[in-house]
Amino acid sequence: MSTSTERSGDGQSGATGRGRAHHLLDRAFQLSANGTTPGREVIAGGTTFLAMAYILFVNPQVLGETGMDADAIFVATALAAALGTLVMGLWARYPIALAPGLGLNAFFAFTVVLSMGIEWQTALAGTLVSGVLFFILAVTGVREAIINAIPMTLKLATGAGIGLFIAFIGLQNAQIIVADDETTVALGNLERPETLLAIFGVAVTVLFLVRGLRGGIFYGIVVTAALGIVTGVIEPPAAAVSGVPSLAPTFGEAITNLPEVFTTEMIVVVLTMLFVDFFDTSGTLIAIANQAGFLRDGVLPRANRALASDSIASMGGAVLGTSTTTSYIESSAGVAVGGRTGMTSVTTSVLFLLALFFSPLLAVVTSEVTAPALITVGVFMARGLGEIEWGKLEHAFPAFVTMIAMPLTFSIANGIALGLLFFPLLMLVRGRGREVHPMAYVLFFVVLAYFIWLV
Repeated sequence: MSTSTERSGDGQSGATGRGRAHHLLDRAFQLSANGTTPGREVIAGGTTFLAMAYILFVNPQVLGETGMDADAIFVATALAAALGTLVMGLWARYPIALAPGLGLNAFFAFTVVLSMGIEWQTALAGTLVSGVLFFILAVTGVREAIINAIPMTLKLATGAGIGLFIAFIGLQNAQIIVADDETTVALGNLERPETLLAIFGVAVTVLFLVRGLRGGIFYGIVVTAALGIVTGVIEPPAAAVSGVPSLAPTFGEAITNLPEVFTTEMIVVVLTMLFVDFFDTSGTLIAIANQAGFLRDGVLPRANRALASDSIASMGGAVLGTSTTTSYIESSAGVAVGGRTGMTSVTTSVLFLLALFFSPLLAVVTSEVTAPALITVGVFMARGLGEIEWGKLEHAFPAFVTMIAMPLTFSIANGIALGLLFFPLLMLVRGRGREVHPMAYVLFFVVLAYFIWLV
């Protein structure tokens, strides 16, 4: 009898403990007010993680082109994602995850380091400075004002242009597209085993996504790498799990090289990082907030906190050793399965920390394996093209120039700059100059100076 009573008491104690924990979580994240539960939030956080886990393998590939240590980049990527997502979840209280951004890492590697010849250590310092500026502009409200000054046409074209740019990089990495002396580019050798593996990766990734599989890009990487190992195209890894690699090759380089930032060339780089992240973050925040039903008369509550969280993530990521960390549109996967609060983000953050122990898998994630991720993400980023007013040339021409210049000049900065140059000019000629935000005219002269003196 006493045993039964004790068991009953233990059960009541356990139930009470669970109830207390549920109450604390509800109070911390306002679960009930947002019509969600702890279980639903955890599932949403896991879904978001799977949808964006590909960046753990793609980022070391992209930034590794600069000579940076791939293992250190892997650790910096996971830690920057965990930090930024945790801040977003606990402070801004949104179900939005962050990680080093595709497009932003391409700008860092291919434009700043490889094209402009700037050392990666200095580029990290520039990323840190841009993060500090992001934070100042966010908490003062200036960042929102500048975002509002950029016409929606150019915001849409910027996202699409970055998508074309990173898809082009993916096609190059897989050698589906190769250099050609007569035609500049040409179709590669499609019988090459590594290229065939990449083509298979694109096909299987698209099939996963068309079937609506959450984390389709991540699973595409896994299946492609597995096929590569089975067919002998890729050497199998020595292990799947290990200790966390050293962060020493990249940690703190941003701080050490801060004095190198204060040159005309680096100031242009920092400003470009500001522009690109403006568009990337604002577009993601608006899209996710609208999907989750957070917008109130078109206004995002706690917008400054969300933008500041993004800035903190960028600063932390730069110190750790990675390019700009930003909000991820893949967060929509978690929102789609019911994520509504910061608890979703906290869950995603914890999973990024656990991922630190799987660095040996980097050896099998070759450029051919990550190419499908770059190509398919490029497709997602190009979706904004449908919202551009192509019937109005004063909108269509700046948008087209912005989009096409990025892959053709191998520079995100050039695409943005050309769009900001043509838009206000054509609007004036069309007699619609008053519809242009005054700040856009200021940016016109800044860009004009950029092309005259710096390019």
